Amino acid sequence: MDIFEILKSVFLGIVEGITEWLPISSTGHMILVNEFIENTGFTASDLYLYVIQLGAILAVVTLYFHKLNPFSPKKTEQEKQDTWQMWFKVIVACLPAAVIGLLLNDYMESFENWQVVSSTLILYGVAFIFLEQRKKTVRIDSVDDLDYKTALLIGAFQVLSIIPGTSRSGSTILGSMILGCSRAVSAEFSFFLAIPVMVGVSLLKIVTYDLPFTFYDVVVLLTGMAVAYFVSMLAIKFLVGFVKKHDFKAFGIYRILLGVLVILYFLLLK
Repeated sequence: MDIFEILKSVFLGIVEGITEWLPISSTGHMILVNEFIENTGFTASDLYLYVIQLGAILAVVTLYFHKLNPFSPKKTEQEKQDTWQMWFKVIVACLPAAVIGLLLNDYMESFENWQVVSSTLILYGVAFIFLEQRKKTVRIDSVDDLDYKTALLIGAFQVLSIIPGTSRSGSTILGSMILGCSRAVSAEFSFFLAIPVMVGVSLLKIVTYDLPFTFYDVVVLLTGMAVAYFVSMLAIKFLVGFVKKHDFKAFGIYRILLGVLVILYFLLLK
């Protein structure tokens, strides 16, 4: 077994676990990571890069299992109904990505270059700072208070994440806040939206993967998933605690700095 592939998988699992949930763009980080570690082999395949996300998704399911479970015996009948309603809202919010995202996904892959990624990193960084500086009216303080129209509009914002460097969590959180959701609701609903989207994409990659898949590939993939799972647990807890006391300006500044770093790297060092 190539120990270097295992080490790369551990490193990529860390990157996935952090950047999948924070609104800072996993694609932007992966571009830099791939440059510095010269990522080739199985860990550079679409199958690996998408299916490793299942580890991150399991972290959401673990942390929010009670809230996500409509069959919990600890819930009242009303709470069970509210849970089903939440899932229906998640499904409605996923419809734009399922339709528009699938149609444009292959086309948008051609834009996965450092110029587009750096631009979107900076653009959305400025958007976060601008949004946090203006006075906002928060009308939705709980996921249960989300109506279906708002859920669908949040899903429309999620479609923007097909543009490389945008960040799925970044687009949904930004959209949720624009639509009047609190920071906590914006982050939480973004977590829930990721479940069907990322599971669906991962399963699609598994079904359509037509290259040889060895036992060692399975070990490498499971290693990355396990690391992504544990790091995601920490990242999600961090974000939930962070937004209770702070706004998203820090993430906006970080995105701008990362975008500038990507530009400088490719113009001056590449």
